Amino acid sequence: MPRTAADLAAADQRVLWHPFTQQQGWSEEVPLVIERAEGCTLWDADGSAYLDGVSSLWCNVHGHRHPRIDAAIAEQLGRVAHTTMLGLTHPPAIELAERLLAIAPDGLERVFYSDNGSTANEIALKMAYQWHHQRGEWWRSGFVCLKDSYHGDTIGSVSVGGIELFHALYRPLLFDTHHAEPGDAEDLRRILTEHGDRIAAVIVEPLVQGAAGMLLHPPGYLRAVRELCDEFGVFLICDEVATGFGRTGTMFACEQEDVTPDFLCLAKGITGGYLPLAATLTTGRVFEGFLGAHEDFRTFFHGHTYTGNPLACAAGIATLDVFEEERTLERVQDTIARLGELLDEHVAPLPAVREVRRRGLMTGIELHPHPLPVRMGHRVTLEARARGAIIRPLGDVVVLMPPLAMTGSELTRLVEITAEAISAATAAPALADVA
Repeated sequence: MPRTAADLAAADQRVLWHPFTQQQGWSEEVPLVIERAEGCTLWDADGSAYLDGVSSLWCNVHGHRHPRIDAAIAEQLGRVAHTTMLGLTHPPAIELAERLLAIAPDGLERVFYSDNGSTANEIALKMAYQWHHQRGEWWRSGFVCLKDSYHGDTIGSVSVGGIELFHALYRPLLFDTHHAEPGDAEDLRRILTEHGDRIAAVIVEPLVQGAAGMLLHPPGYLRAVRELCDEFGVFLICDEVATGFGRTGTMFACEQEDVTPDFLCLAKGITGGYLPLAATLTTGRVFEGFLGAHEDFRTFFHGHTYTGNPLACAAGIATLDVFEEERTLERVQDTIARLGELLDEHVAPLPAVREVRRRGLMTGIELHPHPLPVRMGHRVTLEARARGAIIRPLGDVVVLMPPLAMTGSELTRLVEITAEAISAATAAPALADVA
């Protein structure tokens, strides 16, 4: 007999520990149990429908249960679900790597698979350090990141993170990094002038710092970062875990400034949001720095059990097929334009809204500040849920990042719900209990 929604919710609160979630508060609310999905809609265990306004944490691209991706996974399941890539290889990993390099910026020639965005970035950091070390430049062990940056939750990726709320507690566990002012090329030049001979790489989220609240970089900044890295002889790592696969309007954000990084880190949308997979793309120059006789120990000693999982790679190939067959990047330009119009009409004029920041479909709606106990961003998400949409807060910034496949009518409804939710959550009576 199927379990009821109430039974599932109670079991969740009894046995699970959720990410980025204060479990005491979680236990005081009724969890939303998602049971199925199709297109851009999620259904809970009670049968209520919700628009997926954040692409299931920024990873769904073509919608849920896309027949092309479903079929590709089922077909691969009939062959082999998993095989290691330590000493072996398989067709989906090979084909997906070829396809990724074909659409990536010119000059990227090798693909190293992993499981998620944190590991994709961690791999780039380790490769950058080891490459310099194997050249005899052991002193190049430093990294530069941006203030308010976020590159994942493993120890290495946290070391190059700059969000105090997430990262400050773990500082004793981390290696030191230099933090540059976002969008300020002269500040990066200052750091590289002073410390460049000890720096292995600069890591940035190109164009948009997602977890920082959708902070936008000024035009030309990424190109300036690339030129500074070349000038001072350090690698550039572009973390496109969030910005990749069409989110900013092009397949990869770095295309918009004609930048080829030394490392391109991908995850989230790589499988269309179906299965865990990540990839770190790099140049032939980096790859060749690891070649040598067995006894030279120049091997990159890093790997994961599920590296290059065949099911995930099959989903990745199908995701790229859908981009081509449905001309997704071409069609999403109208969606991007329409989103801007809707935000201007329904959200930007609201008294509670301080600023709307957007690049492509990546949108951060910053509310005027409220006391921390108010949890205004969370209140907005609850009001949106009551109206039939799933959105997420980053503090007092409300995030919208719909799937690229969202239709015009769905997008209109999503923005209207968001506006209504902001108005309802910020109404004075709602704040009476936290005066």
